[in-house]
Amino acid sequence: MTQDEMKQAVAEAAVERIRPLLDSDTIIGVGTGSTANLFIDALAGIKHLFAGAVASSEATAERLRSHGIDVYDLNSVDQLAVYVDGADEFDPHLHLVKGGGGALTREKIVAAVAKEFICIVDSTKKVDLLGEFPLPVEVIPMARSHVARELVRLGGQPVYREGFVTDNGNVILDVQDMEILDPKALEQQINNIVGVVTNGLFACRPADVVLMGTPDGVEVLHDTH
Repeated sequence: MTQDEMKQAVAEAAVERIRPLLDSDTIIGVGTGSTANLFIDALAGIKHLFAGAVASSEATAERLRSHGIDVYDLNSVDQLAVYVDGADEFDPHLHLVKGGGGALTREKIVAAVAKEFICIVDSTKKVDLLGEFPLPVEVIPMARSHVARELVRLGGQPVYREGFVTDNGNVILDVQDMEILDPKALEQQINNIVGVVTNGLFACRPADVVLMGTPDGVEVLHDTH
């Protein structure tokens, strides 16, 4: 099974997993990225079973609408039954690093409102310790240099993501060589830097379940500790 086939398999597995949760009033949260896009395409086949979706990015909203799925503003929704999204890395506690596509802030907001967070990945995203993938940090533009200096103090090497602006009008610093021994503490520490909107650690609100595509099929993973 190729990486693309593994992604396709988990996208379809996610649709089957959420199917029992759906009714005519259900609104679901949908993430951003290549695996999330495959989930949206698979979701189109059962769009008659639910009311619509909240999107974590403009690109996701566009793709949902292209399939005839209604897109809701999160401010008009009390709770989402489920949020489905990919990740750049995940560890045995289902802590994630996200934001390679730059939608981390809206992804984190949608995840916070969801009753269940299902993460869909292929097996290349599994790590024992987070940090191999550079950690994205969304930053208010005028604070970029200040935040970068603070991130260096925390032991990372921030790299400005040239030519990229988030859907919120901000910039991203990708932090390399960051030793992430305590993801929850580091998530809070970085978020407390003035000028940071949020960072790509999803540890305070980790995934509830990970569906991982492997060459042998889809594995369902829960926090092992």
